[in-house]
Amino acid sequence: MLHLTLRQLEYVVTVARAGSLSGAATTLNVSQPSLSVALGQVEDTLGEKLFIRSKGAPLRMTMFANLFVAEAETLLAMARRLEDPATIQRAVNGTVVLGCFEDLAAYHLAPILRLLRKTLPGVEIIWKIADFETLAREMREGRISLSLTYDLGLDSGFNRIALSAVAPHAFVAADHPLADRPTLALKEIATEPLILFEEMLSNRHTLQLFRNQGLSPTVAHRVRSLEIMRSLAAYREGVGISYGCPPTDRSYDGAKVRAIPITDRSARESIILARSVAAPTSSVVKAATAAIAAMFTDRQASGGSAL
Repeated sequence: MLHLTLRQLEYVVTVARAGSLSGAATTLNVSQPSLSVALGQVEDTLGEKLFIRSKGAPLRMTMFANLFVAEAETLLAMARRLEDPATIQRAVNGTVVLGCFEDLAAYHLAPILRLLRKTLPGVEIIWKIADFETLAREMREGRISLSLTYDLGLDSGFNRIALSAVAPHAFVAADHPLADRPTLALKEIATEPLILFEEMLSNRHTLQLFRNQGLSPTVAHRVRSLEIMRSLAAYREGVGISYGCPPTDRSYDGAKVRAIPITDRSARESIILARSVAAPTSSVVKAATAAIAAMFTDRQASGGSAL
């Protein structure tokens, strides 16, 4: 017999995401007292505390809650798939929905699509470019079959196939004092104003690379696109940091910009193919996964760049 309902699981997950009872109550369109009572009932059923609530302090999740929420999210995603006939029909009909992280799409999406159309004739190939959070959510819900992304922010609810590892580059103006350097270390740019992506996980990851070395850089700009980052760097608005590196030394408006590899081993990041453990895997998704993995293996064997 089940003692917890899907609605109760949804309450717990929403509170965890919102970080407060008031924010979760607004999202769920319920009163805060009702939500508080419902959480208490869940905690009583589990015999475990989920949230630590102190007056005047932010809501904190217990260690048990972190594990519980991850499992609850997987279960809720499965429930949503059961309510969506289109998701089930795609698995039956032979459809691959490929997700691709924004930063990787410009380099890999077109050759992957060409490969899949050649390898899987007759299979419908749908693609979507999105940020980390959207890719993870839609893989859990079965809306995306597999995703090409960096290994950031994914929990044990996802299978991963490592395709390659890439180093970030620092983008500086052609007349910047660091422009003639063949390589750079993070500590050498920690005092420079930085230009980072505004995407939350990407931003947090880059800053953590510095903090792991006891460095505290200043962020001058947060941008949505690599080309805006390169343009700002070309005009000495700061030093851009990105794992993507276009094969050109000019920004869109023709200003010169230098891309210098960052050599810290800790800064290297894996490009992966990710798939939800809970999602059903059709034969065509397995075939697509194998084809993409083989493409990266062949590219590395021939000396090609991951980006």
